[in-house]
Order: sequence, then C-alpha cells, then structure tokens
Amino acid sequence: MKHITTTLLAIAIVGVIGTDGFYLFVKNHLTGTASVRTSMTADSLPSGVVKHSNNYKNGTFTGASMTTPRGIVQTQAVIKNGKISKINVLNFPNSSGITKRINARTLSIYIAEVLKAQSAKIKLVPGTSEAYTGFTGSLQDALNHAES
Repeated sequence: MKHITTTLLAIAIVGVIGTDGFYLFVKNHLTGTASVRTSMTADSLPSGVVKHSNNYKNGTFTGASMTTPRGIVQTQAVIKNGKISKINVLNFPNSSGITKRINARTLSIYIAEVLKAQSAKIKLVPGTSEAYTGFTGSLQDALNHAES
C-alpha cells in the first residue's frame, strides 16, 4: 500500500510540473502569439554582408508550391539589377503550435541567408529539415525562372 501511494504521489507531481511547464513555455505558441517575418529585402541586411553576384532577369518570380509533411511552402523572389532583392513567403505551414514556432524562428533566418548568398543554396537550421526542403525547393524553382 505504501508503494502504491508513493507511486501515485510521484505521478501527480509529474502531472503538475508538466501542466505548469505547458502554461509557461508552450501556451503562447499554441495561441498564435509567435510572429513570422515572411518578407525581407537586401537593404535590410546588416552592414558588411557580402553579396554575391548572379545574373538573374529583373522581375518577380514565383516558385512552385512544395508539399512537406506539415503543409505547403511557396516562395517568391524579387530580382532588381540582376540580384535577389527581396524574398516573399507566400504560403507556409502554420496550423499547429510547433509549426508556428519553427517557422517564426527559421523563415527570417533563411530569407537573410538567401539575400546574403544570392542563392537558394543555404545552410539548414538544425531541426527544420521539412521547412528547409520546402523553402529551398520553392525558391530554387523561382530562381530557375529568373535565370537569364
């Protein structure tokens, strides 16, 4: 009987700690308070960033919609003076709390990296392989349309 009481008490404590952790760390993400920056221009990059030159046609080019396990990703590249000047994320998965949290953290990183590299060939942010695959796949398609 003493062993059962101790086990039940331990389970109750774990439940209380888990519930408290949920409200402290997860609730804001599930209610959609995380913001996602879905557009950035080359002018908004930090000073000192080296931009590589590519020969793209000027214009706005929309990439294919890429299906990921969490949803569809679609990007758009704006080219000025033959260079990537702006990236717009037209569609991205944001239906669940964890997906919103991942996208809020990584989309702006990916956009900044593309503007810096002037290419869809950017590094993966650990833990975001689905977002990375959809983002870079759609963006590469847009850049293929922009190649001169």
